[in-house]
Amino acid sequence: MNSRSGPLAVVAAAVLWGTAGTVGTLASAGSVSLAAARLVLGGALLGALALVTHRRTPSGNVQTRWPLVLGAAAVAAYQLCFFAAVGRTGVAIGTVVAIGSGPVFTGLLSWIVGHERPSGRWALATAAAVAGCAVLVTGGGEGTGGADAGGVALALLGGLLYAFYAVVAARAIGRGMESGIVMGVLFGGAAVLMLPVLALTGPAWLARPGGLLTALYLGCATTGLAYLLYGRGLRTTPVATAATLALAEPAVAAVLGVVALREHLSPVSWAGLVLLALGLVVVALPARARGPEAVAPGTERAAAGSRQ
Repeated sequence: MNSRSGPLAVVAAAVLWGTAGTVGTLASAGSVSLAAARLVLGGALLGALALVTHRRTPSGNVQTRWPLVLGAAAVAAYQLCFFAAVGRTGVAIGTVVAIGSGPVFTGLLSWIVGHERPSGRWALATAAAVAGCAVLVTGGGEGTGGADAGGVALALLGGLLYAFYAVVAARAIGRGMESGIVMGVLFGGAAVLMLPVLALTGPAWLARPGGLLTALYLGCATTGLAYLLYGRGLRTTPVATAATLALAEPAVAAVLGVVALREHLSPVSWAGLVLLALGLVVVALPARARGPEAVAPGTERAAAGSRQ
């Protein structure tokens, strides 16, 4: 995969993530149970693919695998934090804080851990994309004031957990581990941890054809395929850039809501969508090479057999 196709793979993953909300409305299941089923099925698929790949091309070492175990716990914990945050502070604020803080935390962690200092262009474009995401989700309404402080804290913790497992995945790929194996370990491990959650939240809806088909799509497409694409994108795309490009998810969800569910977006929300899109375009544009020091963070590791 060349450096230009990496961002496309990340955006393709975000497009698949963006379909989850619309498809999820087809199943008469609670949001936590639906998310648990999605992670269990998708994680099982990714784990099985990782086992097959590992037998053909063993890769990685103990130093690489232990962080992935922690990353798997972070994947599962992110789900719990996100839904707990939404339950306490509402869907709009919980979503904006969790998803919007993810790229910021990812940029900071990649800087601290990998000494990959984000560029000024990334910072400005990410700020625009996060602002656009906030306006898109909230609609610019005034009814989002007085948010529960504990809910906001949980949403921020969710954003940090996302950043953690994203950076862990990027570093493992950067050290030469096959991206499919990395995602298999992360999400296969998270699937095991989420099994009790699925059992406790009532999986009876899976016995209905509509519920089962919905869960299979969410697991295979929006988790399995999406994270395979995301992992491929991380081979050549800096993790901070990938995290910002992933903000395409709420944009796709909003457009699908208008087209498929006949939802309405206010003019302010449309303006937020445009601002978000502009931020993503700026992030995706390749940097101009000005010498060896202009190489994007992470791409030198990818070239060395390495990298989101």
